[in-house]
Amino acid sequence: MINSGDTAWVLASAALVLFMTPGLAIFYGGMVRAKSALNMMMMSFAAIGVTTIIWVLYGYSLTFGTSQGGLIGDLGHIGLSGTLDQVVGAEGHQIPTLAFAMFQLTFAIITVALLSGAIADRAKYGSWVLFVAAWVTLVYIPVAHWAFASQSGSGGWIIDKLGALDFAGGTVVEINSGAAALALAIVLGKRDGFRRDPMRPHNMPLVLLGAGMLWFGWFGFNAGSALSAGSLAATAMINTQIASAAAAMSWITFEKFRDGKATTLGVASGAIAGAVVITPACGYVNPIGALILGLIAGVASSYAVSRKYKFGYDDSLDVVGVHGVSGIVGMIGIGLFATATVNATGKEGLFINGSPDLLIKQLIAIVAVAAFSFCATWLIATVITRTIGFRVPRDEELTGLDTTYHAESAYDITGNSNRY
Repeated sequence: MINSGDTAWVLASAALVLFMTPGLAIFYGGMVRAKSALNMMMMSFAAIGVTTIIWVLYGYSLTFGTSQGGLIGDLGHIGLSGTLDQVVGAEGHQIPTLAFAMFQLTFAIITVALLSGAIADRAKYGSWVLFVAAWVTLVYIPVAHWAFASQSGSGGWIIDKLGALDFAGGTVVEINSGAAALALAIVLGKRDGFRRDPMRPHNMPLVLLGAGMLWFGWFGFNAGSALSAGSLAATAMINTQIASAAAAMSWITFEKFRDGKATTLGVASGAIAGAVVITPACGYVNPIGALILGLIAGVASSYAVSRKYKFGYDDSLDVVGVHGVSGIVGMIGIGLFATATVNATGKEGLFINGSPDLLIKQLIAIVAVAAFSFCATWLIATVITRTIGFRVPRDEELTGLDTTYHAESAYDITGNSNRY
């Protein structure tokens, strides 16, 4: 029997998470310089199109098909075959498999879209489209199988064999994207003028609007991962709000002490860092745990973002510092604060039961996903660079990618009255 209430919640959550990718496009579009704003947004929309096609053809099957040694699924659901009359979920909370497939598709979309922020202003659009297809296939799908495909002890190695916890994608989405972003930034190199030119966001109202859209959609991201409209979803939702708000405030407080000013970019980035840190932990920690993690994430990510200039890698829009660092903090936070009063998994963190067992498992998952994602992404980006080329020529970078690749500009300032 299908539970209509749970199904409605998962369908609504899928729509919320899909809404996050246009929100990301606006967020990123405001953060870059005006001459490449549309290109930045187009990279997110390419992620929607390419990932959806892959997910239908073989992505869902390889992610959630019968596990092959805990590493990857099988091809039993190619073209979503055999899913029309299936259900997933615990007894009494069953939803149509296609609702679950749609929900998980939106996770794959936004994860690869996040990577575009690391290579803003300097990537060939066609090469980006090819990269999306390769990365979703070779990196996202295996990691998602490891952490999400629970099959009663015979599923993905992280969730069913290692026993690490990840409620909504701390490994699959956040650490995965952070490590991959670092690899991309290294392979493509620095933007022309990095460290010399300011390269400030060209439109802060767009940044705040995009951040608000992401914050709104994140309730579907985290609370929807309960796959039911119950108390666990409610806990995940309020934890998401608490951590996002706390991180926004701790980020700008840290900014104030460090630089003397609290910035709008800081409050937007802090809110995202808070949503990131609670993503893996929202279904395992109580509200006080969410508050602590949010406060830590705002400071940790703000500090990490400032270090990219010292280390010399050009992660244009701070994917590494925000998603990678806060994702790690969130996964570690489970190992410290997870409590059975929130989720009856039988696993509790170090500060709850005094045992380091769960913390050790979380650390193993962090290292494994980060290492795999970095190495695989570096290889994919290097192959593209040495074949069709990944980075644009210097003159195109200086001109801007909007006119070069899309024959458009974000703002018409010509004053041509003939248009009307």
